Amino acid sequence: MTRVGVRFLKGHGTENDFVLLPDLAEAALTPELVRALCDRRAGIGADGVLRVGRDGADWFMDYRNADGSLAEMCGNGARVFARYLVDSGRAEAGELTLGTRAGPRRVRVPARGDVTVDMGPPRLLDARPVVGGVPGAAVSMGNPHVVVPVATAAELAALELTRPPDVVPPLPTGQNVEFVVRLGPRHLQLRVHERGVGETRSCGTGVCAAVVATSDADETAGTDETAGTDDTEWTVDVPGGRLRVAWNGAADPAAVVWLTGPAVLVAAGEWLVGDDRSVLG
Repeated sequence: MTRVGVRFLKGHGTENDFVLLPDLAEAALTPELVRALCDRRAGIGADGVLRVGRDGADWFMDYRNADGSLAEMCGNGARVFARYLVDSGRAEAGELTLGTRAGPRRVRVPARGDVTVDMGPPRLLDARPVVGGVPGAAVSMGNPHVVVPVATAAELAALELTRPPDVVPPLPTGQNVEFVVRLGPRHLQLRVHERGVGETRSCGTGVCAAVVATSDADETAGTDETAGTDDTEWTVDVPGGRLRVAWNGAADPAAVVWLTGPAVLVAAGEWLVGDDRSVLG
């Protein structure tokens, strides 16, 4: 029997890793196919799948979580997606626009080095969820987040995140949950449990949500040490590395959040579909 091959690339942004599919624009990307590709033992292994599509004159990032569910936006994935477009010659270095389910996003892609993504304006939600007895802040970055403060780095390291955190009440469409500790002025460290995936090494939208929630808490308490200055950049450490976030929410709550970090392509090949071709739709 002839085996069907699916061309793929593998990439990551601060070790949040993805399978990128450049040639499946017209094919059905089934939940079964996504789960098979993301399987770390029987497939390629990834936190999610990025499919290259077109949205009129622009590119469309079709992103799926590892469980096959649709996702509105992925900051690390957007950087990897844009890096692929430039490195493959399908787009020129500079600024380009990606379509996402959360709306169009500008991406600044140099020929080499870190990539910067316009993550859109954040939205602080009215929900007041509690996680493990600790009040959290609900933030939308196009997808839903609950940001939970943690007192110390040791407490953060000791968290058990193999199962979804108990969020009461949960957000209507579920949530990504970020546990955040402050290391210094505009310097955070976090761990994240992603909806539809589990704990990941990094989450771009989660990093942005953490900055927005912490900045809002600082402003409310009058404890922002850089208020009134031109310093709008935050540093956020995740298990997979370091990201930079720029947001001038104190001056303009509708300002977009900019996320900067690495985007690395590590492999390219062909995934051979086994006997169960139903995964191809």
